[in-house]
Amino acid sequence: MEGEILIPIAFFAALFGIFYLYISSRNRERLALIEKGADATIFSGKRGSTWKVITLNLAFLLMGIGVGVLIANILDTYSGLDEDAIYPALIFLMAGVGLYVGFTQARKFEDS
Repeated sequence: MEGEILIPIAFFAALFGIFYLYISSRNRERLALIEKGADATIFSGKRGSTWKVITLNLAFLLMGIGVGVLIANILDTYSGLDEDAIYPALIFLMAGVGLYVGFTQARKFEDS
């Protein structure tokens, strides 16, 4: 009974610790740069394009997974390949292809 409550507490404590370390180290890094005389405009980067790149990569990832499931279903139906092996293999393969295409498209998006 006590172990059931410790798992969520440990999970949320780990999330809080990661978030706290990220925020505090970012703050210390920024203060060190300001003390050295760095220009404060380096902290105001292009924030709008970040979400567009994430959305673009996520879209290509999900399309790759969908195409992987479709191809796996076609191969499972019309060939004698093992169903337990073909579905994960094609899902991961096409998800990787989708991530690669998303990466190349995001690079083109960032350059323009």
